[in-house]
Amino acid sequence: MAEKAGSTQRRPLGRTGLEVSAIGFGCWAIGGPHSRNGEPIGWGEVDDEESVAAIHAALDEGVTFFDTADVYGCGHSERVLARALRGRRDGVVVATKFGFTYDEERRESPGTDDSPAYVRKACEASLRRLETDVIDLLQFHLGGCDPAAAEDVLAVLEDLVDEGKIRSFGWSTDDPERAAMFAASPHCAAIQQAFNVLGGNAETLAVCEANGLAGIVRGPLGMGVLSGKMSADTRFAADDVRHGWDFRGNQADTLAAVDRVREVLTSNGRTLAQGALCWLLARSPVFVPIPGCRTVAQARENAGALRHGPLSAEEMAAVESALGR
Repeated sequence: MAEKAGSTQRRPLGRTGLEVSAIGFGCWAIGGPHSRNGEPIGWGEVDDEESVAAIHAALDEGVTFFDTADVYGCGHSERVLARALRGRRDGVVVATKFGFTYDEERRESPGTDDSPAYVRKACEASLRRLETDVIDLLQFHLGGCDPAAAEDVLAVLEDLVDEGKIRSFGWSTDDPERAAMFAASPHCAAIQQAFNVLGGNAETLAVCEANGLAGIVRGPLGMGVLSGKMSADTRFAADDVRHGWDFRGNQADTLAAVDRVREVLTSNGRTLAQGALCWLLARSPVFVPIPGCRTVAQARENAGALRHGPLSAEEMAAVESALGR
């Protein structure tokens, strides 16, 4: 795959021996609309042709890590990603997740299932949709799962590694004790956690750093609030998971915090989104942010953070000062 000069910053995927681009591509949004109990859990309508073009643009910019889930669009995100990667799979690391149940035709996700039988069923379904013989990183999606049930999930994941159906596994959880439980396995490669310049759980990050795991960062742009494209008047469509956000109400403090860090993040030619991603690259050497993309422009902008690299120590200090931390 073509790589542009200066865009090749890479990081280890935990203890797997694999390397990935320091900025990944989050595939939640390209799944399109889907819901749970009548409430949207997707990002609204999406153009599949643009999604494929965005993935290709990211590849051309040096992005090699793509993170999806079976429930994103109830299978649709995995299918779109597979289509985009046809003929370009070499050198690309694909991660997906399991744990939520879903109906592909109705685009509805009614609940969860952490049974060993379902883990296997979900893995086989993802292998088919992703058009691949092996999943590089399979992640448990139920962050608050009871630890006793998670022990059984872990055992199945170990078996799937032994069978060659997955290369490694992880858990999408913000809880440090749950993260540590999976970290004890040599085949655990990553913990996916919510983190961005406005907040995150440092204890869960510490588990990753202590155990040589990748910290896959979901929400690195605060679900878009750190993109710089939102204002007090921004509203979202009824089929967007953010439809209840109100920047004059329940999100007013968030927007104000973004304004406080805007100047330092956008210094040295960075966009606000690039600055937020570069902050994460500086925050920890194990972090691999996966900003969501659904357009070519977004893919190119996010990948541009690779050329800027981590914020300097002075810039990191300026962010902390601006946020009063």
